Amino acid sequence: MQDSEQISAMVEQMDKEANEIRQEALRMAWHMRGGLTYDQAMALGVNERRMISEIIKGNMETTKKSGLPFF
Repeated sequence: MQDSEQISAMVEQMDKEANEIRQEALRMAWHMRGGLTYDQAMALGVNERRMISEIIKGNMETTKKSGLPFF
């Protein structure tokens, strides 16, 4: 019984991680306004997604500080 519980926990964790990746890819595609599609974002490696996320975060901070409209 313990093995099935461990497998269940592992599957739940993997599902959570997959959803986080999907959400990150959707967020990137939205921020890039067509410069990067969802499919392209999903094809990126972990390091590339992190780099793009950091660029987006920096751009958001700059936009907030400058008072320029974002949307």
